[in-house]
Amino acid sequence: MELTVYKIDGSKTTKTVELNDSIFAVEPNDHAIYLDVKQYLANQRQGTHKSKERSEVSGSTRKLKRQKGTGGARIGDINSPLLRGGGRAFGPRPKDYSFKLNKKVKRLARKSALSYKVQENNLMVVENVNFESPKTKSYQEFLKNLNLSEKKTLLILPETNKNVYLSSRNLPKAKVLVASEINTYDILYAQNILLVEESVKHIEENLLK
Repeated sequence: MELTVYKIDGSKTTKTVELNDSIFAVEPNDHAIYLDVKQYLANQRQGTHKSKERSEVSGSTRKLKRQKGTGGARIGDINSPLLRGGGRAFGPRPKDYSFKLNKKVKRLARKSALSYKVQENNLMVVENVNFESPKTKSYQEFLKNLNLSEKKTLLILPETNKNVYLSSRNLPKAKVLVASEINTYDILYAQNILLVEESVKHIEENLLK
């Protein structure tokens, strides 16, 4: 599969890039995508939620009234979950939500997500993207030249570029990642994927291991 390479000003070049069909034209596996996205979102959770139980609430342990003979229900100390200000029964405790997922499943999920973008014609290849200084306006013009200023975009670079990253940071619909850091969630979340020409080789090296 061949795609035309675009310049940073939005015009077409005479160059084309050959995309590996074993990455960009596979039969998408929805279950692998589901598992990879589920793991990604689970790993974002801190799991530090905690509420105080009756043994942790500050208060007297004195029994409020006698056990029998009052005509009402029996009750213990003021820290009971049944009383206002008491501890919480079966409240949340710190928990690690992360879980293991095989590398082959992750690779299949990313291949499937990229294949979906190619099928939808939402993947473009651009020449080397670089700015002399970090300016949000420069990145906005770059997206405007490609008619993507109103779309959620993911730019995949071959290596870290501080100026490009800082230029895109203030744009809520734009995200920049290095080819070695791509994940299924970000690929699917973006409406359009922008691949820098050199990053194609890095993606193929990572996903064909």
